[in-house]
Amino acid sequence: MNALFNNYSRRPISIVEGKGTIVKDSTGKQYLDFTSGIAVCCLGHTHPALVKTIKEQSEKIWHTSNLFESPGQVQLAEKLVKDNHLSHALFCNSGAEANEAAIKLARKHTGKHHIITFENSFHGRTFGAMSATGQEKIQKGFGPMLDQFTYLPFNDADALKNTVDESVAAIMLEVIQGEGGIHEVTEEFAKAINELCEKHNILLIIDEVQTGIGRTGTRFAFEQTSLKPDIVSMAKGLGGGFPIGGILATAELYETFGPGSHGTTYGGNPLGVAVAQTVIDLVFDDRFLEEVREKSQYLISKLEEVLPQDQFEIRGKGLLIGIDCHKEVASIVGKAEEAGLLLVAAGAQVLRLLPPLTVTFDEIDEAVAILKTILTEEKSVVS
Repeated sequence: MNALFNNYSRRPISIVEGKGTIVKDSTGKQYLDFTSGIAVCCLGHTHPALVKTIKEQSEKIWHTSNLFESPGQVQLAEKLVKDNHLSHALFCNSGAEANEAAIKLARKHTGKHHIITFENSFHGRTFGAMSATGQEKIQKGFGPMLDQFTYLPFNDADALKNTVDESVAAIMLEVIQGEGGIHEVTEEFAKAINELCEKHNILLIIDEVQTGIGRTGTRFAFEQTSLKPDIVSMAKGLGGGFPIGGILATAELYETFGPGSHGTTYGGNPLGVAVAQTVIDLVFDDRFLEEVREKSQYLISKLEEVLPQDQFEIRGKGLLIGIDCHKEVASIVGKAEEAGLLLVAAGAQVLRLLPPLTVTFDEIDEAVAILKTILTEEKSVVS
């Protein structure tokens, strides 16, 4: 027992050094990091451009408070809303904070309080975000959640149509459910959402905390669908490992968040904003995103080559890939770690692959070889 709370099921290794996709633990053992801090280190570890930015900004100023003008925040906001229908940004420190802001903005703007989310969703662990999360295991033990959240089956257009009425302020969803097992929104469901939002004057909130900032091969995952969000939440990859989150919203919502309506002490601090600007400059480059899509196709094709499709299901987009093993994967994650590959689960039965967007093709080959060995052995044992 140590002085920390035991709220994390920590693995018995300590990562002390990293460069690109490669990390080392305190014993000197080397691993391929296909977690990226759970989709956070989009440019890998200690990317030279980020190191340079942090060093330069740290020698200028770290924090000034949002009492003062912030040209850096304005510049970052302009980069994030360029070439899309969104127009304004608010910066905070995490994905949960971003979703809290999105929920507050939707309720205040519409004057309504009912929000529809979906089963197996994940929106964070603060009370509002936890209340929006459609997973009982996340909420268990904390007493009554905030009311007026309804959880519906994901991709069930009929259930949505039968539930929506004029009381609904917003529909909130992930384009790909990350924690929920790497399930993508269908185009049929997306169209139903659009139609219902327009018919009943409902706001659409898309949680891009995990899928945003190039993770799925485009700037944001919603760009690969017909969905047109009023509010987008983001974090994780936005800072490439430095804590920063935020929301983007349309011009119609600008007046709703006037002075005193919402705030954050550290959100949009000069260090976080400087790093995020560097991330966006690199990741939102068309050639960079094209390479992410090429790596995605390569990774999926390699997995399909070595994993029998009648035994494994591969899902996802970009470098957010799930392997449904149709069995508990905790032991597989452990075996991969022993073999030098760090993975994270997505639910009980799905392996989640989240390499840095800068992962090399050779590193993909190495990771797939490890997975092939482990998963083949697992199936032979079961057989």
